[in-house]
Amino acid sequence: MMSLVKWIIGLLIAFLSHIINAQEITGIWNGAIKVQGTELPMVFKIKKEGDAYVSTLKSPKQSDQEIPVDKTTFVDQKLIIEASAFKVVYEGVLENQEIKGVFDQAGNKFPLDLKRGDVVTKVRPQDPKKPYPYKSIDVVFKNTEASGIKLSGTLTLPKDKKKPPIVVLISGSGPQNRNEEIKAANHRPFLVLSDFLTRQGIAVLRYDERGVAKSEGVFKGATSVDLASDVEAAIRFLKSRDDVDVNKIGLVGHSEGGFIAPMVASENKEVSFVVLLAGTGVDGKDVLLSQMKLSAELEGISSEIIQINNKFTEIVLTSIQKEKDVEVMKAMSREEMTTYHNTLDDSMKKAYPLSMLEQQLFEFIKDPWMRYFVRTDPKQFLSNVKTPILAINGSKDCQVITDLNLSRIEKILKKSGNKDVTISEIEGLNHLFQTAKTGSESEYPNIEETFAPEAMKMISEWILKRF
Repeated sequence: MMSLVKWIIGLLIAFLSHIINAQEITGIWNGAIKVQGTELPMVFKIKKEGDAYVSTLKSPKQSDQEIPVDKTTFVDQKLIIEASAFKVVYEGVLENQEIKGVFDQAGNKFPLDLKRGDVVTKVRPQDPKKPYPYKSIDVVFKNTEASGIKLSGTLTLPKDKKKPPIVVLISGSGPQNRNEEIKAANHRPFLVLSDFLTRQGIAVLRYDERGVAKSEGVFKGATSVDLASDVEAAIRFLKSRDDVDVNKIGLVGHSEGGFIAPMVASENKEVSFVVLLAGTGVDGKDVLLSQMKLSAELEGISSEIIQINNKFTEIVLTSIQKEKDVEVMKAMSREEMTTYHNTLDDSMKKAYPLSMLEQQLFEFIKDPWMRYFVRTDPKQFLSNVKTPILAINGSKDCQVITDLNLSRIEKILKKSGNKDVTISEIEGLNHLFQTAKTGSESEYPNIEETFAPEAMKMISEWILKRF
């Protein structure tokens, strides 16, 4: 039990704090909620306009966007912040320059204590530091096949090599900047990879995808075919330069980039070699369903929930493969989802209302990128790639499953008669080619390594051995 003296001192501090800090709620506050074993930082910015408080909310691991909130009140040391669009309510009490409270999103409550200041972004040890021992040039090139949009990127050139081989880095799915930055994990794989390769004597072009960062265009609605045309534009740009070997242009694609690279290489004879980093070997439906299952298992989700989630998702993805008209897909999916929903017990019916399922899963149907990805078997491209090709995966990849994808890539390439095929599974690496314990996505932010050196060494040695 606290002694009387300590109790009096504590009471005095609390009283003084009330007087001193009553008008000092304004400023930047940060804390973190724990979700499925990982920490999710939250940042509130509070200012006063007249007699009212105005706030923004940011989740820096998910986005740099500051979201305006509807209502902020601060009365008798109690802070309430409401963002109705996201069903968020935060309630906390200011005590000794800390706010102790609860973050509530749609009834899901998490303890969230805030302290003053912004989130300090940790520098990853592999991020290169200036000055670089090579040339790094900001470049802009046009895609004449896409209304002449300008794409911005960085070209890195070894200093002591006049005409080095060069690779174009092709990033994974979703809007990516030139560093393939994973904001939620504070990792920049392409920045680290380009630095490593350039130090080994290989020039690198990496660029912001259309509609991202400094590049023009619109990303939303773009399919893999559209993104492949941006890669073609990058190749044309490199062909116009005299500081790289235009006869040694290669493509290095990660994840979806490993799907796009063979698309380009199967038709463009200017491509001298291809490296697939966790590239897909099966159609998008199989990629997504296998990814959902393993990722959920690694997060400890019950087998019953996994089965139900995958079944509903499979129904929608199958409709995409079978039908061409969006409304027909919806009708087909709605009928089959209703039939399956009727087989569930009452508790699961309540947990999975059909209206919610339609709202979430029909986003797949509406998305042109998703429709193309789900329908397309990469075999049609891989079987036409005759240039040297290296395909590597991590054994702990839970997004592009090695057993499912890498073995099929090898089978397709060898059956098609490609004479220079190297296939490698690297033990212990995840989808980002980090050394991992389980491979779960929730581990990404907690791993200091951005890109395993053994993987980067394998890539550079393979390229330099041939070129």
